[in-house]
Amino acid sequence: MWGRATSANQEDHVSMACHAARRLLEMNANLAGILGIEALCAAQGIELRAPLRTSTPLADAIEIIRLRSQPIDEDRMVSQDIEATADLVLNSAALSEVACRTSQIDILS
Repeated sequence: MWGRATSANQEDHVSMACHAARRLLEMNANLAGILGIEALCAAQGIELRAPLRTSTPLADAIEIIRLRSQPIDEDRMVSQDIEATADLVLNSAALSEVACRTSQIDILS
């Protein structure tokens, strides 16, 4: 929407910035929930492939996920797990922790 004529066509725009910013906050929260679900599914899938092992950075990420959400061994409500992993996505400290652990790995070895 480009705008609407207001004030007898003397102004050529209607500011939608506040509305757009509020919608963006809601979309950001929804995206965090989606990425949280993806992280839970990925961690669960990798753990189900044991005894195969994954890379060290991915194992570190799974460890951080598992600090907030236990593996799903039986049917249960996962809304708290989704909320916890969504908070992980929104919290840059978790990402920083994985990045810090990853940067300590010698890529050439």
